[in-house]
Amino acid sequence: MASPDSEAIAQLREAVQLSPKNLPLRQALADALLAASRPAEAETEYRAGLALAAEHAGLKLGLARAFHAQGKHSHALVVCEDLVKRPDCPPRAFVLHARILAGIGEVEQAVEQYKRGVEKDRAVADEEFAQRLGIRIEPEAQEDEDDDDPFGTDDDELVDGKLRASRQGEEESEAPAEVERPKIRFDDVGGMDALKEEIRLKIIYPLTHAEMYRAYGKSIGGGILLYGPPGCGKTHLARATAGEIKAGFISIGIHDVLDMWIGQSERRLHEIFEQARRNQPCVLFFDEVDALGASRTDMKQSAGRHLINQFLSELDGVKSSNDGLLILGATNAPWHLDSAFRRPGRFDRILFVPPPDAAARAAVLRLHLKGKPSEDVDYDHVAKKTDGFSGADLKAVMDVTIENKLREAMKSGVPAPIRTKDLVNAAGTLKPTTREWFATARNYALYANQGGAYDDILKFIER
Repeated sequence: MASPDSEAIAQLREAVQLSPKNLPLRQALADALLAASRPAEAETEYRAGLALAAEHAGLKLGLARAFHAQGKHSHALVVCEDLVKRPDCPPRAFVLHARILAGIGEVEQAVEQYKRGVEKDRAVADEEFAQRLGIRIEPEAQEDEDDDDPFGTDDDELVDGKLRASRQGEEESEAPAEVERPKIRFDDVGGMDALKEEIRLKIIYPLTHAEMYRAYGKSIGGGILLYGPPGCGKTHLARATAGEIKAGFISIGIHDVLDMWIGQSERRLHEIFEQARRNQPCVLFFDEVDALGASRTDMKQSAGRHLINQFLSELDGVKSSNDGLLILGATNAPWHLDSAFRRPGRFDRILFVPPPDAAARAAVLRLHLKGKPSEDVDYDHVAKKTDGFSGADLKAVMDVTIENKLREAMKSGVPAPIRTKDLVNAAGTLKPTTREWFATARNYALYANQGGAYDDILKFIER
């Protein structure tokens, strides 16, 4: 039996289909999806609403929250930065902005934005988060009627986001990241043949043919930067690389490294590299690597610069050998990565990961339908109707299809198998999220393409 939440979402979706330009309905559906821990679907609905009202503050905040829930922190940051400049900015946006800033180590800015949000509406206050920031909020009952400042100023331990160095040194380091042993291999990844060959030459062959590489003085190890639209399988490909050589695999997100206290992020990063070195051969995969290695010329704070310098030092193996350490980075925005990361010995090979081709889309759809009731599905036909869809978009197609079939089953009392037309109809209600990425990437490929680094983007667009 469907849960009350799913029934409410199905009813809202049906209402939106009947009245697609009704913004309150669209926002209610998106909010319900987000509350039900379905942020990817919520993102789709928020985007659809913003297509009708591009400056709607509530929809923008919802989109930022959906991004944040999916770990798309750089996307959420862009939306929040736009919102907090507006006079009608919702108070909750300031608090979300503060959370993102705290996550990337910009504690003083996070404190400032958090205070702005709480001063606008004390209902958005979060005591636990405030304590993490080092802010003491006076209980409302103890406030003086004429005192408009809800923040304490005389706490001995916490002072607006700054922990004393003596106390910081007492903190124990967090446990290192988990080392996986992936079982998937390249055969389990549809398409991407050219990418696989590049990875073999750069990473796999130096391990499987070590003597030949040493004869030419080529070190065993190195770095590859995978870039492309979100949801196109960069993480899956990295995990398959480790499985191909039976190596350890450590997947690192920005929150595994970044800490709000000065110096802690550098320590975490060093510990992660040391753990990978102890488990050679090991594939060390950095997701959203641009968040860790953003261009230093754009930085106003020194903390970010220190972290980048530490990252570069670890990549170079200044104090420890990286022999047998294989480093993969993934980013949706390679143009934001500091140029120093692309020098020889670091991420010196940049590979474009495009949306899946027709054969790969058919394979993804087969995988998603496995174990579900289906009948006479023409995967190749559905693949033709989903040109430009990412793997994540195809998952959304499947989710919408299943919701539609559940709605039918609730009315008829009999579950019907999924057919080709069901998938095609669901695909027709969605747009590929890769279009927005290509619109941005095209400008960089045309006007900031030093050395032809982004030629593959132009080739893909022009195909």
